[in-house]
Amino acid sequence: MYLIGLTGGIASGKSTVARRLYEHGAVHLDADELARRVVEPGTPGLAAIIAEFGEGVLRADGSLDRAKLGELVFDDDEARARLNAIVHPAVRELSGRLIAKAEAENPDAVVVYDVPLLVEASVDHPFDLVVVTNAPRKTQVKRLVEERGLDLNQAVARVDAQVDNTRRLAIADVVIDTDGTLAHTMSQTDALWADIAARRAARA
Repeated sequence: MYLIGLTGGIASGKSTVARRLYEHGAVHLDADELARRVVEPGTPGLAAIIAEFGEGVLRADGSLDRAKLGELVFDDDEARARLNAIVHPAVRELSGRLIAKAEAENPDAVVVYDVPLLVEASVDHPFDLVVVTNAPRKTQVKRLVEERGLDLNQAVARVDAQVDNTRRLAIADVVIDTDGTLAHTMSQTDALWADIAARRAARA
């Protein structure tokens, strides 16, 4: 198995790169999706969140109201740390199981684990390669406004709430520059896939 950690700031083209690697045949795991799964109704994760933050964070149907919980923790570092202490270990455990499952099903699998908070959450799976998508702050803000419908202040707050890009770039084995055209991003991703094939052949 060849395990890739894929990270990057919000609206930095991470999903585009992940989708392209998936098209090439990689197994794609999305940390955001796993974070939703570990707090579904009936999970220990949701029970722990209710115990910590109260039943006010639930919708009428018993599912987690992510927007309400987000409001509680967005400007409160201590509350966010308490939430992360519940969610991050649960995601770590689930991702570990899914990576092991992918390897059991295909020992030659290339697994791309798409983790927005790879730096912040200290994700320490034994990655063979860490890939960082990189776009300037102004490009991230512009995409959030134009593609996701946020107003300018919201977009700036979302970008600035994340870890500074220099910390991500410091752990990168490969940086994909996503500030240009879609074709430019795709060609870099295709080159990355060819490089992975070469690395694996050398290792074999």
